[in-house]
Amino acid sequence: MKIDDIDAFVEVIRCQSISHAAESLQLTQPAITRRVQNFEQALGVELFDRNTKPLKPTLIGTRVYEQCRLILREMDALRELVATDAPPTGLLRLGVPQTIGDVVLLDALKHLRTEYPELRAQVATGWGSQLVGKIERGELDAAAALFPAGKIFPDNIVGESIGKMELVVVCAKAQLPKKPCKLADVYQNGWILNPDGCGFRAGLQRTLSDQGLALRVNLETFGTELQLGLVADGLGLGLVPRPLLERSAHREHLAVMPLKDFKPVMDLWLIYPHFLGNLQGPVDAFGKLVANSLHKIRNAA
Repeated sequence: MKIDDIDAFVEVIRCQSISHAAESLQLTQPAITRRVQNFEQALGVELFDRNTKPLKPTLIGTRVYEQCRLILREMDALRELVATDAPPTGLLRLGVPQTIGDVVLLDALKHLRTEYPELRAQVATGWGSQLVGKIERGELDAAAALFPAGKIFPDNIVGESIGKMELVVVCAKAQLPKKPCKLADVYQNGWILNPDGCGFRAGLQRTLSDQGLALRVNLETFGTELQLGLVADGLGLGLVPRPLLERSAHREHLAVMPLKDFKPVMDLWLIYPHFLGNLQGPVDAFGKLVANSLHKIRNAA
């Protein structure tokens, strides 16, 4: 059995396609097919049901796949032993939340370029759960993600809390209540929120549900600044990180809703796989730089 054959087998299952696996491993389709066949011959079993589309593993193929993932993880650990002293080069794949990416990334990427000139950063945005999934699938090397304190991550992922982000409910100034109130007093105004999948929205929905209240969404749209503009026009309530409110061009037309029973705070987590090799230094630096950026904008607010 060869590691290259195991690699090809695992990638075909992950991609559910020989062509996509070939693209991922930068090989030809015949080369992938040959490696999978070599692996099947070495084991003496058929690992794929070739009558299905997309390609699916047989029952024994599924069990072999799980064992192969363990083998490849151990190989990664072995490579890490000899790679940690080498200067990092190539691509560093990072993920950040859509909500705060534009305010924490600029300084972080600038400093990373200075400290690791041979390393090229590639950034993806998404909700926290999406970023965790990409790290599990090996599509990202690290991510900063917003989750509640005490978040439990999958066994193969390290999570470090690197800062806190206060969320506030905002409304148009003309709609500001004269005294502190509760969610039950204002929830019927409706909300302007990110589409389903956003952690902020999920937290709000859980709180409303616990109180027997329904989430009424007036508008769904990406982009905090657009949402704040719509809130300023009186079209509903918003839920945003306080630092982004303070930086908004619509700030003068908005007010923080004085809610007595809803004061959400999210943790910003640095998440990454257990085995990073010589990328551990750049990933640690990325976490510190993002934390510093968050600290600066929080103080400025």
